[in-house]
Amino acid sequence: MPRVAGQIDHRKREAILDAALALFSERGVTVSMEEIAREAGVSKQTLYNRFASKVELARAIAGRRADDITAPLRTDGAPVSVLTALALALLEKLFNKGRGEGLRGVALMSPAAPDIAQAIYDGGPRESLRRLSEWLALQDRKGLLAIPDPDAAAEMFTGMVLGHSHLRAMLGVTHPPIALEARAAEAARRFVTAFAV
Repeated sequence: MPRVAGQIDHRKREAILDAALALFSERGVTVSMEEIAREAGVSKQTLYNRFASKVELARAIAGRRADDITAPLRTDGAPVSVLTALALALLEKLFNKGRGEGLRGVALMSPAAPDIAQAIYDGGPRESLRRLSEWLALQDRKGLLAIPDPDAAAEMFTGMVLGHSHLRAMLGVTHPPIALEARAAEAARRFVTAFAV
């Protein structure tokens, strides 16, 4: 019986996060907690029991995205394979339909809701960088890569993968055609070559 209750609770949590993401992307931070509860099909009490504020919701949405993107770091593979999978996850999230609107929404709301913007950054991009840095430090300890500054290397890798793609998405500028798998593999190969033992 507890397993069924846990599954129901998980489904409600996901419904709340999906509703909040859709409404934040569409209308920004002006959306009310009551509207999020209604969109998710839960009571206001259920929503507030799980997320006390829009800041907590934003952090959880970003954290879910960070979990998806950094999933390859939890696998056991050669550095180039893991980094290729990570790069592809980054690119696929960026080029996912509607992602540019979400980025623009975050950028536009940042001055009006700095606490929510900070929560999104902390729960998503910063957490992803922390996980990558931790993984790179482990590769260094294992002697698979030579990474003197894992934090800087993590930022270098994500910058190499994304280039100006995230800026184009945020600004709504047309992106030239890109072969995501090839770009991911090339970025991983070049990174591993640069930090080879």
